[in-house]
Amino acid sequence: MIFKAVREGRPYPEHGLTLKEWAEIPPRPVRLDQLTTTKRELALDRLLAEDSTFYGDLFPHVVQWEGGMYLEDGLHRALRAALQQRTSIHARVYQL
Repeated sequence: MIFKAVREGRPYPEHGLTLKEWAEIPPRPVRLDQLTTTKRELALDRLLAEDSTFYGDLFPHVVQWEGGMYLEDGLHRALRAALQQRTSIHARVYQL
């Protein structure tokens, strides 16, 4: 199993963080098997693109809420890490 669970949509309330506020959160290691995704589908071309993080944050965004850890942004990076046999990623984790 790569992720703890896969779901469509966020179960937590809107947090309203801007990209600048996300960037202020220091990244930390997170195990992939502790994450629940908030997207059920991904685009294969984005997964395989070498420059997939060129315009975005280098670190995935995770929201910790009611004991769960939800991968809000960075599904492609997390899956790429799993395909490279890694069990964890560095992510920005926001506690809601």
